[in-house]
Amino acid sequence: MKNSLILLVLAGILVSCDPSEPSSQGFLKRDGRHIVNGKGENVLLRGIGLGGWMLQEPYMLKLSGVAPAQYDIRKKITALTGEERCDEFYDAWLSNMVTRRDIDSLKAWGFNSVRLAMHYNLFTPPVNQEPVPGEITWLEKGFVMTDSLLRWCSENQIYLILDLHAAPGGQGNDIPIADVDTTKPKLWESEMNRTKTVALWSRLAQRYSDEPWIGGYDLINETNYPLPGNMALLQLLTEITNAIRAVDTNHIIFIEGNHFATDFEGLTPPWDDNIVYSFHKYWNPTTVETIRKYLDIRDVHNVPVWMGESGENNNEWYRSAVELFEADSIGWAWWTLKKLDSESGIMNVTVPEGYRQIIDYWKGAGPAPSPDEAHLALMELTENIRIENCRVNYDVLKALLRK
Repeated sequence: MKNSLILLVLAGILVSCDPSEPSSQGFLKRDGRHIVNGKGENVLLRGIGLGGWMLQEPYMLKLSGVAPAQYDIRKKITALTGEERCDEFYDAWLSNMVTRRDIDSLKAWGFNSVRLAMHYNLFTPPVNQEPVPGEITWLEKGFVMTDSLLRWCSENQIYLILDLHAAPGGQGNDIPIADVDTTKPKLWESEMNRTKTVALWSRLAQRYSDEPWIGGYDLINETNYPLPGNMALLQLLTEITNAIRAVDTNHIIFIEGNHFATDFEGLTPPWDDNIVYSFHKYWNPTTVETIRKYLDIRDVHNVPVWMGESGENNNEWYRSAVELFEADSIGWAWWTLKKLDSESGIMNVTVPEGYRQIIDYWKGAGPAPSPDEAHLALMELTENIRIENCRVNYDVLKALLRK
């Protein structure tokens, strides 16, 4: 027998390290109403969303009402510290927020999947910044980050689900969740943005087509845009599916509805034999009636459903929601891994005093810090987001995993 699981305690955090080679269970796929592995065994996904890493939503940095979206956060930091130091902050943020220790710990706690909230601009530049207008170029940063995450997941036998959380141009009118710059055409207002979205998924599928620990492709997160009958959404999702299937016939394709993954009008029946429908659930009762329309999709079309995002509530609600999903064999992914000064995520990040002063300045409630002071505070924040410097909210873990 190979070396047994070694459990380490690092800074009070349980970390799992398995020195043996990962053994593949085969690709996840749809089998009627269930998701199964390559052995035909049912797999109930219990996962965590990696929000705030590749894509910063202002509320997660305590910047609601200060910055509309990540592009503006970056502008504000540049104005404070200069472009070079702003780049240093973002490099450290991307290096520190999710590391091997985070994935080891999720495995040790009992999760079997993660949902990666991707920002397209780590993989390809915005349309208006392409060196040659009308062409598509690629950036290595996002692919390298995803490669590392996949390695950590595969070594822990955790499925990685790729989620396009911020599509080119932004997929809706909720500005923060997709880093939407309202001065530029949105996804639905630009053919080039849609072409870039299809090309990105083709590129990702080609790269990961033979990776069994990729759990699937969550094509577009939480579209929220007036699309009559969802016909434009159906057309784009179908184009993405076709592009993926040209290079990858192995992986599940997760389909989210309009209006924040709750409106599936026009998106059934499934147009591919390995589709799973993904709904999101926030701030409503944890009763069967609230998910009835998703159960109806499952039953009428003999297809699995997955609760791809929920959270931002209290532990009693979490416990009840998970019980609701699992009673109907519905897997789930919770939002989110880390949050600043919050008890609702898996881990709590301490806010440096210098960062609070930056927020006060941006709100017009305090003096401007010097460039050196601002940079020092921001870099302290990038150290605080490392898992060894976070406080684990064990009550959240107990509520989700009931142990």
